[in-house]
Amino acid sequence: MILLTDNRPIGFIDSGVGGLTVVKEALKQLPNENILYVGDTARCPYGPRPAEQVIQFTWEMTNYLVERGIKMLVIACNTATAVALEKIKAALPIPVIGVILPGTRAAIKQTSNQQVGIIGTLGTIKSHAYETVLKEKVPELTVSSLACPKFVSVVESNEYHSSVAKKIVAQTLTPLLSKKIDTLILGCTHYPLLRPIIQNVMGESVTLIDSGAETVGEVSMLLDYFEISHSPKKKQTFCHFYTTGSDKLFKEIAQDWLSLDSINVEHIELGGR
Repeated sequence: MILLTDNRPIGFIDSGVGGLTVVKEALKQLPNENILYVGDTARCPYGPRPAEQVIQFTWEMTNYLVERGIKMLVIACNTATAVALEKIKAALPIPVIGVILPGTRAAIKQTSNQQVGIIGTLGTIKSHAYETVLKEKVPELTVSSLACPKFVSVVESNEYHSSVAKKIVAQTLTPLLSKKIDTLILGCTHYPLLRPIIQNVMGESVTLIDSGAETVGEVSMLLDYFEISHSPKKKQTFCHFYTTGSDKLFKEIAQDWLSLDSINVEHIELGGR
């Protein structure tokens, strides 16, 4: 039996550093895979932007990675997944995966009282993408959605360990505390960097669902299905990051979150900026 191996990288795109939470899980579950990542930190956050602009920016990141020969694209941004996934999926000849479906499946599996909460950017919450999928799968679910527009800025400014972050999270999540949710979807890949604070505010009885981490399981399955996994005899993998913003700040956050000593970060320009 001949085992095929495909050493082309998997591409990850996000509005900023949030997609690093997905990459962190990918490094655990898929250690043999090569990774290319684009974080559009210069134009982050995407949440308040019009859908047409988010689609344009998402295409710019996508094309940048497609030109570099990726074998699969992971849209590691909930806002971009909500408005651009289907368009990009239909246009590309490679597998394209978003973060919303895996997150909803995990929440449905986890909840015991059929009360599910969703926190996300303004764009994600306004799209009703999570709520629509949840209700289609389990109509009797009660879904409580809350936009948390300040969370992304806290993470992107590398303040997610600060007292400011604790105050913002506590104030923002107050409306959810009166709900009876037992499961909360972190509907933005930035939010897992605030997970300890969010868990403390919501209480240990509420299970947090990391939609990005759930996505990596689907990536693994599709790599096998399409027979495009990379299985080197010797470990010769690479992980390269591109950012439209400060490469220094991106590197600081990436090293902290991924616990890697050496990270390759390169500043790039997109969209003729």
